[in-house]
Amino acid sequence: MDAIDRIIGQALEEDIHTGDITTLAVVPESRPARARLVAKEGLLLAGIDVARRVFSCVDPQVVFIPRFRDGDRLEKGDLIAEVTGDAFLLLQAERVALNLMQRMCGVATLTARYVEAVAGTKARVVDTRKTTPGLRVLEKYAVRVGGGTNHRTGLYDGVLIKENHIAAAGGITAAVGRARGYIPHTLRIEVETETLEQVHEALSAGADIIMLDNMDCATMRRAVEIVAGRALLEASGGVNLETVRAIAETGVDIVSVGALTHSFRAMDISMLLETA
Repeated sequence: MDAIDRIIGQALEEDIHTGDITTLAVVPESRPARARLVAKEGLLLAGIDVARRVFSCVDPQVVFIPRFRDGDRLEKGDLIAEVTGDAFLLLQAERVALNLMQRMCGVATLTARYVEAVAGTKARVVDTRKTTPGLRVLEKYAVRVGGGTNHRTGLYDGVLIKENHIAAAGGITAAVGRARGYIPHTLRIEVETETLEQVHEALSAGADIIMLDNMDCATMRRAVEIVAGRALLEASGGVNLETVRAIAETGVDIVSVGALTHSFRAMDISMLLETA
């Protein structure tokens, strides 16, 4: 919750800063109010507790009553939550609460579409580090709500040797050897490959996971035959809703999709306020 509170605090500071001029002018006195958060389109809900936390940060006395839970599918017009409190404070919390929840719903809804597209295969849909700066923890949570799986969170919790690492180290074998000597035994090593020759080298070097970067489906099927279960195979690059099924059917274990967190569309949610 500390990380989420930091995100919320920064967002509120960015939005309110020295004061909400409009609300100060129009609603200067305390006034009880009730607000309804309403879905304006079909979506997969994610971020209901984040929205609740935004309102409670602005008004500790607020009453937030959710009508759905994260992971629920909503239709246009569904009442997501009711919020009761001071109109002056509800209005200041509105945009930050909606911004965060709309983005999280967008990630979860898009992720669910990818997960549904590969249903029946063994492939898992995973995210990448291509997240919105400052919002990674929320977007990766939303991926899980959508049925996807998280890749490493950042540079600190996983080894992924990419083409520039390989170039700097002098080759795949050297890079894997150095990584193996540096990390604890509890971490796995992933290597990015662009050719079947590199797949052979990564496997011989002892890579635990081999990324197949921008390979066509025929080449990926050949890589699956070569590796024969001795390492996990991750397909990456060129993945969209039109191609993901064919990629998953090659037999890879993982399909990473940067679009989950960089090309989603924020869902349409509104707050409707009524004063007592």
